[in-house]
Amino acid sequence: MNSEKDYTDDFSLRSIISLLTLVVFIGILIWLSFNVHIPKPAVLKEIIQGYGWAGWLVFIGITALIAITPIPITIPALVAGSLYGVIAGSLFSFTGILLGSWIGYWLARLTGKNLTFKLLGRHGPTVEKYLNNAGFLAMCTARLIPGLPYWPVNYGAGALGISQYVFLSATLIASIPGQVSLVSLGAFAAHQSLFNGIILVTAWITTLAAIWISYRYWRNKRKDSK
Repeated sequence: MNSEKDYTDDFSLRSIISLLTLVVFIGILIWLSFNVHIPKPAVLKEIIQGYGWAGWLVFIGITALIAITPIPITIPALVAGSLYGVIAGSLFSFTGILLGSWIGYWLARLTGKNLTFKLLGRHGPTVEKYLNNAGFLAMCTARLIPGLPYWPVNYGAGALGISQYVFLSATLIASIPGQVSLVSLGAFAAHQSLFNGIILVTAWITTLAAIWISYRYWRNKRKDSK
């Protein structure tokens, strides 16, 4: 009787959907890895400008797509600064990252924990260590851990069932220092104004301070757990 129940559970609608989602998702990642190559900033800038007034929509779409994959999001942020300036560039970059992160979060929710953590590979233990039962503060600081990319945090948060509100709010707030620092660097490279210089220096100081706070938070947490 139990064996029949286990067999039914193994082939439930949820498990089948999860498996199909994982297969499609892995296929997309493989295709992107072999077919999508992030062009140099100057080339990407020309591509976006070629769409005229709709260029900002194309930029947000490109950034969201990159945020779903293991591809670094550095180049789009630099291009955003050179094209749109610090304020608009940061807004467009935030929007793309938040959208891509949210998609990755829900892909993991649909796929389930076991299959998602197999996909995360070597990042799996680190993500589970920092995000298991994580609240807003833990989610924020996990975003700031050096060497931990965006994509495993997105998928790990979804797979571990972190609240969508906590995930989105922490992602938005924790992404501000790093994104503004990159966007302002692109803006300053294109236009060496006093305003861009002040934002650049302030953003990088804030980013380093945020990383230090994150380091202290997790160091103290490890001490308390011993």
